[in-house]
Amino acid sequence: MSPRKEALLGVVLVVLYTGAISFADAITKHIAGNYAAPQLFAISGLAVAGFCLLVTRPSGRLPRTSLWRPTLVRCALGILASIAFFLSFRSLPMAEVFLFIGLMPIMSATLSGPVLGERLQPSTWLALALGVLGVFFLFPDGVHNIGAGHAVALCATFTGSLSLVLARYISNREQASLAQVFYPNLALGGAMVLALPFVWQPMGPVELALVAAYSVALFAARWLCILALRLLPVHVVTLLMSLQFVWMVWLGGRFFGEVPGMHVYIGAAVVVLAGAMLVLQRMMPLAGAKPAT
Repeated sequence: MSPRKEALLGVVLVVLYTGAISFADAITKHIAGNYAAPQLFAISGLAVAGFCLLVTRPSGRLPRTSLWRPTLVRCALGILASIAFFLSFRSLPMAEVFLFIGLMPIMSATLSGPVLGERLQPSTWLALALGVLGVFFLFPDGVHNIGAGHAVALCATFTGSLSLVLARYISNREQASLAQVFYPNLALGGAMVLALPFVWQPMGPVELALVAAYSVALFAARWLCILALRLLPVHVVTLLMSLQFVWMVWLGGRFFGEVPGMHVYIGAAVVVLAGAMLVLQRMMPLAGAKPAT
């Protein structure tokens, strides 16, 4: 497949990812208001792992990986990031949480240097800076009211970014994309089951249906993310993920009564522009320049 087609396919996968993960995040915000994190993640983590087993059922084998060390690190990072983002949705408005999600591109780009040995072009840093500027537009109240929730969100951003970089590291060395979905979710579900007896509250049919929908959306999103990371660099994928802000504007207004101001739409436009810059750089590299991989 040509670099141009790879880039286009990667963009499509990321757009689908943003829709699925935004839907899952909206469910997280709803559940977080009434239940503890283990109650959502014990069910959804094991359900997503079960979906992976259904996909591999014809072969009769568990998803395989030869890179156990980075996979185990990703499992630990996934648990930390999931809990931290859950707590962030509980204590912060959605716009503030997604400010920190928007910081993931610059953090993952920084981590890609020592972990992946990637060299970034000046134009890449310009696009990343533009993306960060757009994210600040989406933060309506400024950053002066920093509290515990912001610290938790920053922890979620760091652990989530490092997990994405390790996913790219694994994808560069083997094609076992399903294993990267199976083992982190199995670890998340198993760890949360241990805590479940201490926090369990009865759930009605509607809540159980939402958890099931969350599991399906999360499975689709994580698999799409892994496939996209095969085709595009980490910082490109994570910056394009900022498209989920557009989804969240609609979801926030439709289901949570959040009415964003014009600055939110301006910020979303700036973020999309920054992502487009990186995609164009990938599709039309400068003559004699080595594109980031």
